[in-house]
Amino acid sequence: MLSMRDCLDYCDLTDDEVTLIAEFEGIPDAMAAHVLCGLVQTDEGVQLLARWLRELVEYASAAGMTDKAARAQAEFDRFSMAYHLPH
Repeated sequence: MLSMRDCLDYCDLTDDEVTLIAEFEGIPDAMAAHVLCGLVQTDEGVQLLARWLRELVEYASAAGMTDKAARAQAEFDRFSMAYHLPH
């Protein structure tokens, strides 16, 4: 059986990406990890995850959560580079 770490390593996702999305969507980290690992298997899923990360940056910025906005921006930048997406 694969651990969550194995799953994230296979999908090239970070713990912080999973945690940020889990918090934003209001779901447990383990569920977010499974969903995100599935999403990155398709181009459409990669685009959806990138959109969620951008929305999280916008939401956190608008809410005055500067630390969370900075974390989300850093993860969006890393994800964009890993999946060769335009910024």
